[in-house]
Amino acid sequence: MQNNPHIQEQLEKWVEENRGHVVLGTTAQYIPALGNEDPAQLGICMIDEEGNYYAAGDTEKEFTLQSVSKALSFIAVCCHYGLDYVLERVDVEPTGEAFNSIIPFEIHRPNKPFNPFINAGAITVSALLPGQTPQKKFQFLLEFLEKLVGHPLEMDQEVYDSEWQTSHRNRALAYYLKEANFLDIEVEEALDIYISQCAIKINVKDLALIGLIIGYDGYNPITKERHFSDDIAQVVKVLMVTCGMYNSSGNFAAHVGIPAKSGVSGGILAAVPPKLHSQTYAFRAGAGIGVYGPAIDVQGNSAAGTMMLKQISKEWDLSIF
Repeated sequence: MQNNPHIQEQLEKWVEENRGHVVLGTTAQYIPALGNEDPAQLGICMIDEEGNYYAAGDTEKEFTLQSVSKALSFIAVCCHYGLDYVLERVDVEPTGEAFNSIIPFEIHRPNKPFNPFINAGAITVSALLPGQTPQKKFQFLLEFLEKLVGHPLEMDQEVYDSEWQTSHRNRALAYYLKEANFLDIEVEEALDIYISQCAIKINVKDLALIGLIIGYDGYNPITKERHFSDDIAQVVKVLMVTCGMYNSSGNFAAHVGIPAKSGVSGGILAAVPPKLHSQTYAFRAGAGIGVYGPAIDVQGNSAAGTMMLKQISKEWDLSIF
């Protein structure tokens, strides 16, 4: 459903203007199943508080969550155990290191992982998911996400297998976590859950809806349903601003200014809170944004997708700063 042809026309225009930026990145070659994706793809979907969807580009393509899942597993675990319980096990500080770096363990251990968006923190959070087996833990997260998007989701087995066979650095991180007593389950079990959540298939429309719910502090303004507390939403949005775009999070915050979480599949989840004092009337009441562009830059973010979000934020005054 759409009620503003101008917004639709602008999105279609901006997708085409930014397609050229795909040459600034390449698909994630270190995960073979992702490396085989078409780097020329680019799509975006935005949804407002009334349920109006605006989509342009390659919007039908399904892709895997990858690191976008880190924000969602963190929310799910906090919903079950409470924010305080989870923050005793993972912090909310930026690291300044790569998302899969072992350096923080060597320098700061046995301190808890810096935040849930680096791989060490994400593996810790995944292991905390409720359930007696890896399968039940994964199912808990899957059902939580299905409630957010309103339809069944599934895992991409090919991507899972590809990541499982190449996940040597994550295994090393998991062994560090196990040694430091941050994992109550076995290393291979924790890794199984983490890789499974990264391999969940989704599309830009799903990401946009989740972004809208985060932007509205855990409340879906379309269905009038609350999915998680505003306290959890506040922490997640802060993490998205400070840590959500890997080592370019500061640059993204300065030039785009929207809470966002990216993944190496090329997906970006962005949450635009209501900004009623804005001078523009495009999405003054908030929005959710989903982006897909599998050509990622050296930091791991969609090259064309990031450039497009910068343009959209500037033109429609979406920055929260």
